[in-house]
Amino acid sequence: MAIDFLDLKRANEPHEAAIREAMERVVASGRYILGEESAAFEREFAEYCGVAHCIGVGNGLDALQLILRAYGIGNGDEVIVPSTTFIATWLAVSQIGARVVPVEPDPRTCNIDPARVEAAITSRTRAIIPVHLYGQPADMEPVNEIARRHGIRVIEDAAQAHGARYRGRRTGGLADAAGFSFYPGKNLGALGDGGAITTNDDQLAAAVRKLRNYGSSVKYRHEVAGVNSRLDELQSAILRVKLRQLDAENERRAELASAYMSALTPAGALLQLPHVIAESAPVWHLFVVRTPNRNALQARLSARGVGTLIHYPIANHRQQAYAGERWPDLPIADRLQNEVLSLPMAPYLTIDEIRVVAAEVLEFFS
Repeated sequence: MAIDFLDLKRANEPHEAAIREAMERVVASGRYILGEESAAFEREFAEYCGVAHCIGVGNGLDALQLILRAYGIGNGDEVIVPSTTFIATWLAVSQIGARVVPVEPDPRTCNIDPARVEAAITSRTRAIIPVHLYGQPADMEPVNEIARRHGIRVIEDAAQAHGARYRGRRTGGLADAAGFSFYPGKNLGALGDGGAITTNDDQLAAAVRKLRNYGSSVKYRHEVAGVNSRLDELQSAILRVKLRQLDAENERRAELASAYMSALTPAGALLQLPHVIAESAPVWHLFVVRTPNRNALQARLSARGVGTLIHYPIANHRQQAYAGERWPDLPIADRLQNEVLSLPMAPYLTIDEIRVVAAEVLEFFS
C-alpha cells in the first residue's frame, strides 16, 4: 500500500464543493482585497481563538514580523526564540534588525524549555517567541510568568497549532499576541499563502492594521512606513469554509495519533514517541518520532511506499543564512536535526493506513 506523506488534493476533497461556491461568491462580489470575506474571517477566527482581534496578513512570517514591528522592536533589541523551529521564527527577528537569541528545547517535547529561558534574558531582551511545534502547545504559563517579572512581551508562533489547547484555552490567546500561517499543508490551510495575527491588545491590533496596508488607515494617507501584507478575499472565503470543519479534523488527527502511539509502543526505547505535557490538547499537525537510525528508517519506509519528511534536517544555527553569526553550543538542536522523522498525518488517513505505517516501522526495528 503506497501512503504519501501528505496529499493535499485528498485533504481538500471533502471541502471542494463548498470552496467552489465560496470562490464564485468572491468573483461575483467584485471586491478582492480587504472586503467582506476578510472581515468575516477575521471575526470568526478571533472568536474561535477566544480573542478580541484577528488581523489577516499575507503569510506566517509577515505575521510575526508585523507583531514585532508594531511593538517597536528593532535594531539593538534581542528576542528569545527556540533553537529548534522552522526558520521563519528566526527570520522574523532578523528582518526587523533585532538579534536572535536561541534557547534549547525540552528534548521530550521539542518545544522551548522554560527552565532555560530566564538565563537568556539580558537588559536588551524585548520579547520571547515560543513555538507550538508540530501542533504541541508550548508550556506557556512559566514562560508568561518569567516575561511578566522582566517586563517583556510574549508572542506565540502558532503556525502549526490551529485549535490546540493549553489549560483549557486555545493557542492564539495565550500571550500578548500570536502569529498564524495558513500555508496549504497546515491544519487550517488556504489554497495559497496566508497568515493572521490574533491579540487582545487594542493598540497592537490598530498598529498592525496600518502596517499591513502600506501604513495607512485612510486611503492615500500613510501615517507610518508600512508594507503590503493582506489576506485576500479568495483565501479568506476558503478559510471560512475550512474553519467550520477544523475541530472535527483535529479530533480525527488525535484519533490517528492515538493509533500510532498504541501501535508503536512495542518499539520501546528504540523509538522515542511524542510527549504531551499535562493539561494540553495538541492538534497533531505532525507526528514526529525520534531515532538515531533516522536515515535508515526513512530509506526503508520509502522503499516500502511510505512517505516521510524531516522537520527540520538542518538546524537554524547551521543554515547558510546564519553562517556569519557566532552561536552558543546548541547540542539538543544538533541532535534533533539528525533524529526526527515525521510520519504521515492527515485527517483523511484511515486507521488501517496508520497500522500499515506502524507495522513497517516495527519491522525495521525487529
